[in-house]
Amino acid sequence: MALRDLILWINPSPQDWAVPARLLRWLTFLWMFIGVAVLFSASYPSADAEFGDGLYYFKRQLIWIALGLVGFNLVVRSPLRYILRIAHWLLVLLLGLILITLVPGVGTTVNGATRWLSLGPVPLQPSELIKPFLVLQSARIFGQWQQLSLRVRCLWLAIFASVLLGILLQPNLSTTALCGMTLWLIALASGLPFSYLGGTALGGFLLATISISIKEYQRRRVMSFLNPWADPMQDGYQLIQSLLAVGSGGTWGAGFGLSQQKLFYLPIQYTDFIFAVFAEEFGFAGSVVMLLLIATYATLGTIVALKARNAVYRLVAIGAMILIVGQSLLNIGVATGVLPTTGLPFPFFSYGGSSTIANLCAAGLLIRVARESSEAEVVPLQAGSQSAFQRRRQRQKAQLHKG
Repeated sequence: MALRDLILWINPSPQDWAVPARLLRWLTFLWMFIGVAVLFSASYPSADAEFGDGLYYFKRQLIWIALGLVGFNLVVRSPLRYILRIAHWLLVLLLGLILITLVPGVGTTVNGATRWLSLGPVPLQPSELIKPFLVLQSARIFGQWQQLSLRVRCLWLAIFASVLLGILLQPNLSTTALCGMTLWLIALASGLPFSYLGGTALGGFLLATISISIKEYQRRRVMSFLNPWADPMQDGYQLIQSLLAVGSGGTWGAGFGLSQQKLFYLPIQYTDFIFAVFAEEFGFAGSVVMLLLIATYATLGTIVALKARNAVYRLVAIGAMILIVGQSLLNIGVATGVLPTTGLPFPFFSYGGSSTIANLCAAGLLIRVARESSEAEVVPLQAGSQSAFQRRRQRQKAQLHKG
């Protein structure tokens, strides 16, 4: 693999890829291009007011995208069996970083949640970076479930539970729920018994209920979701402003850059509620087009998973697709008031380095499965058949003997 393969995102080699892999690649870049444009529009007023530079978030997002594309190309061009061999080590490493954020004075706290580690001026969010490796290792474990010993099964189930518990304690209920649902759906796709899956689903529901009961801010979010107008200036403020933005878009939208709600009305408009800005500027028509793009991505991901001959690769494709598409639908559901307010970013739209890198790596995994699933099978030569090269060598040897 050449160094330029990790840096350039336009490379002639994809011409030899299978059609689903090429389509997923260009859909990923299209999605990311739209997201960068919307981020520029959504973040400019806040960045200008906070830092005196309207391009503050935009420029930093471009840096994260460049780093994410390195990871994307590395995944796309590396055999999946090699990636699976190191996935468990990286998962354990990132679990350690998640637990380190819980140490008082070590993790960086923002809005009451300690989810980040600061490496100098660079903030990292281990709970985001761990997502693609959680998909890889869970696919490996559940895809080979019958071949594994009871000890190995219990060990990895304990590690997966530790990941979820560590994220929940940050606290980060939304990411915990997303990771838990991803694990559960991968296990479902692998064919695990419904008795196991039903018990796990019930346990996850009870854990979420307990968390909401204990954490006051989570309980208030649920109550504000049920009736945001009961407290329009406090708990219901975010959802109300988001609904106003979505409704103000009308059929065709206000136009690119012309959102009014992003002007210090809609909070965190460049991360959690960036879809509300998109809906206001591009309207119902633009929102439908965006949903069609997501549906196309999900359809291609499903086709890739169904075509995969290897059970583990199939589960990797399913998990990667769930991460990208599922998180997008959850974010849109929050912005439109269908789901309670959470802190899940919109893939390829929301500002954030760790999220951008994780999503690009997940997209790379899906494309890599598409590439390997469509490779031609090696057909052995029939007995007695010979290549032209072999026949030419035999003629040369015969001539030498005659000479």
